[in-house]
Amino acid sequence: MPRASHLIVTIVSLGSAVPSVAQDGEVERGGTVIVVAGRGLPDTPASPAYGTVVIERETLQTVPSGRVEEALGSVAGFQEFRRSDSRSSNPTAQGVTLRALGGNATSRALVTLDGVPVADPFFGYVPFAALLPEQIGRIAVTRGGGSGPFGAGALAGTIGIESEAPERKVPLAASALVNDRGGTEAMGSFSQALGNGYATGAIRWDRGPGFYTTPEDQRVAASAPAKFDSVAGQLRAVVPLASDLELQARVAAFDDARTLRFAGANSSASGQDASVRIVGRGRWQVDALGYVQARNFSNLVVSSTRFVPVLDQRNTPSTGLGGKIEVRPPVGDAHTLRLGIDYRRASGELQENPISAFTGQVTARRRAGGVTSDLGLFVEDDWEVGQLVLTGGLRADRTVIADGFYRETTPGGAVTIDNRFADRSDWTLTWRGGALLRATPSLDLRVAAYSGLRLPTLNELYRPFVVFPVVTQANADLANEELRGVEAGLDWRPIEGLALSLTAFDNRLENAIANVTLGPNLRQRRNLPASETRGVEAGLRVQRGPIRFDSSLSFSDPRIVGEGASLALDGNRPPQSPRWMAAASIGYAPADGTIISLSLRHVGAQFEDDLETDVLPAFTTLGAYAQVPLVGQLDLVLRAENLFDETIVTRNDGGDLDLGAPRTLWVGVRYGF
Repeated sequence: MPRASHLIVTIVSLGSAVPSVAQDGEVERGGTVIVVAGRGLPDTPASPAYGTVVIERETLQTVPSGRVEEALGSVAGFQEFRRSDSRSSNPTAQGVTLRALGGNATSRALVTLDGVPVADPFFGYVPFAALLPEQIGRIAVTRGGGSGPFGAGALAGTIGIESEAPERKVPLAASALVNDRGGTEAMGSFSQALGNGYATGAIRWDRGPGFYTTPEDQRVAASAPAKFDSVAGQLRAVVPLASDLELQARVAAFDDARTLRFAGANSSASGQDASVRIVGRGRWQVDALGYVQARNFSNLVVSSTRFVPVLDQRNTPSTGLGGKIEVRPPVGDAHTLRLGIDYRRASGELQENPISAFTGQVTARRRAGGVTSDLGLFVEDDWEVGQLVLTGGLRADRTVIADGFYRETTPGGAVTIDNRFADRSDWTLTWRGGALLRATPSLDLRVAAYSGLRLPTLNELYRPFVVFPVVTQANADLANEELRGVEAGLDWRPIEGLALSLTAFDNRLENAIANVTLGPNLRQRRNLPASETRGVEAGLRVQRGPIRFDSSLSFSDPRIVGEGASLALDGNRPPQSPRWMAAASIGYAPADGTIISLSLRHVGAQFEDDLETDVLPAFTTLGAYAQVPLVGQLDLVLRAENLFDETIVTRNDGGDLDLGAPRTLWVGVRYGF
């Protein structure tokens, strides 16, 4: 793929310009020890009140697929819009949510990488192919809404991804694997000194012929495997500006191409990101960052009856930019006060051409797009009173939807539709509060209540799309989604090496944006009055010497609240919302460097559509991972996805099915991990 090879050359050449090997994150200047952390400000004392689950680096490195999204699946309640991962789904279907809040492929959870939101500015999906698991140190998943920085996107919760700590970095690392269908996965990284700081870089290339997403009895001559070709790379530098002040900078790029279902049904996603962050850890703690994203997407829709192109979504350029400033002033040992402001802006447009299935000629030319922005002000305080920690916060958001348009012309340029949509703006106040009681050295009790906000994406407002033969219309009049929720839970550590957690929650999502069925093969994005989700979440972790067991279970009972035109949906379960989700893993890691693990995941049955006519059956998969030392830092790696070849239905349109990944076996080597 030309763009992929160009990206590899660019990143490698940039990396070769960074000199000298780094040993760790601690240096000495003029007798003063300078610790380079490479992270943001520490969690506040009340953070555990919101029931955060941490995915450690060891879990990321041993998932059978090698994908970040599978590691996130170890937290029950996490889901993407489709059940397929980032090798065999349309990129725009990679929206993530938590707690079975449903959705329409746009993320309802806020995902950040070192504090920077990573969702696509036009679509709101998470580009998982751009995230490099080898460069991630940990992921903190908080289920439930909240305020704080960029909190306007945290309806279902937050997923905070942090880069690997400097003390874990090695000068050079690499891996190469091949699977039983001829797919390959290759990665290389370096870590080098940069003055008194350090610089790291990594590149990863995944490609393969893929598998047939179409069941064997539904294949036709035009059916094609879901081949993929994806390359991503990044450079990151962390340098101290003073003994308690550091600068963090990152540049990243990715290019991802896929084929879905039929020959010629190709999609591509690409992006270039840059961010700068300053973190101060003195008496006045400061976290300030700015970022810019340039993204693009294209998609060719192929008719499922004539098997020829019928829509060329040839170009979807978009730009995201934003930043934040958070200050924690010294207000006494009992209080941790956070004051801040953040801003996000997304702009972009769709450029597509419908094509006659009979003549192959372009029948029209369409453009649609606009601008959204969010200016947020937030304040939050944690108050420690003995064994009790109280927390409360407010957030005010000014949201703007502007410059919206939809324009269609004939192939010759004559205007047939020229819609301009009125600009809109509003202020919204959201809040959260909670309490954490350390009842005993082994038992923590917690309770929290919160509200949240999500702005419609440009995709939802202005971009119609086709999954042939179903057409889904956009809706420029969509209102902001707003959530209200409460939860209560406990964390219990009865003996060393054993930890249990339990949480009960009740969330109400008002103005929920959904793909609402209007007629045969016709849907439109609309605001539902509300959807309500009640449920419980449980976790168990056991560590006994070299053996570790982790498990997670969630049960949710989501329901649509219908009124007026949506009364027919009243009581229905939102699409793509399973009741039951569970995950478990057991690993054995003796001191000689051997790692053996098994991972189990279960996702319950869910409905494809809002009318509950098409069901996606439950599935349970088992994966395996083994790493055996060979010589020095070189290890043999064996991986197995979906070991028992479970059938995973990812789409069901009246019995017309798409399937997820079948059994896949991998073998390869790793160096430096």
